[in-house]
Amino acid sequence: MPREVPPPRILAVANQKGGVGKTTTAINLGTALAAVGERVLLIDMDPQGNASTGLGVPREHRRVTIYDSIVDGRPLHEAAVATQVPNLWLVPSDPDLSGIEIELGQADRRSFRLRDAIDRLKQLKDSLKPTYVLIDCPPSLNLLTVNAMSAADAVLVPLQCEFFALEGLTQLMRTIDLVRSSLNPRLDIQGIVLTMYDRRNALSGQVEADVRGHFGDKVYQTVIPRNVRVSEAPSFGKPALIYDLKCAGSQAYLNLARELVRRERARRRSEQLLEKAE
Repeated sequence: MPREVPPPRILAVANQKGGVGKTTTAINLGTALAAVGERVLLIDMDPQGNASTGLGVPREHRRVTIYDSIVDGRPLHEAAVATQVPNLWLVPSDPDLSGIEIELGQADRRSFRLRDAIDRLKQLKDSLKPTYVLIDCPPSLNLLTVNAMSAADAVLVPLQCEFFALEGLTQLMRTIDLVRSSLNPRLDIQGIVLTMYDRRNALSGQVEADVRGHFGDKVYQTVIPRNVRVSEAPSFGKPALIYDLKCAGSQAYLNLARELVRRERARRRSEQLLEKAE
């Protein structure tokens, strides 16, 4: 009997503060996970569509988008387009997402539209299912972010190494607690990724010490450095790993992907042991 393939692990890449490297992390972590052998679906939930642009998917190729899935119930696999990265697919964004709060109004299951779409995705044949679904959230708390967190198993938090980012992190923790208590009791913090890290700046080290002191093992050992090549890559419609594999930022995202996979395998082993004990 063939081994049962586990359902995809669904991670919302979220931070209510803008400019922390959220979309950059979604793009490059997705690319790095694909590079280490995972099948990845990246869902662009931001009306600005930066993840779609950064992966080189032009607007004319975005015929079916996440908007069609959330509003009209179109299957996610119909919206998914192949990227230039093998084993990485994208569900593109649509500017119409910016009006979703008004459009859905009091619609049935308005906070669970993305969860329902992903549940249907899980019914596909194992050969078509992704092993990871990454959701690039908008930098605000709105119905799109609520949909993402209601659908996710856990939240991956990119955190810029600056003082005000810590205040944004506090707000995000409150949001996660709220969603967990009212919409998605299984929601967890998968990890916190320190981004735009500058070893020459004492503040980066102070922020790192504070975050590790408070969140402990939830903070990834891998940190993402400030890197010009990573910043340049989206303007060429490429992930940094395609634009310049050898740069420090690309290597950091590869290390992050490996660390994430190790964490997830350890989590699955722990869950299996608990199931056997019961």
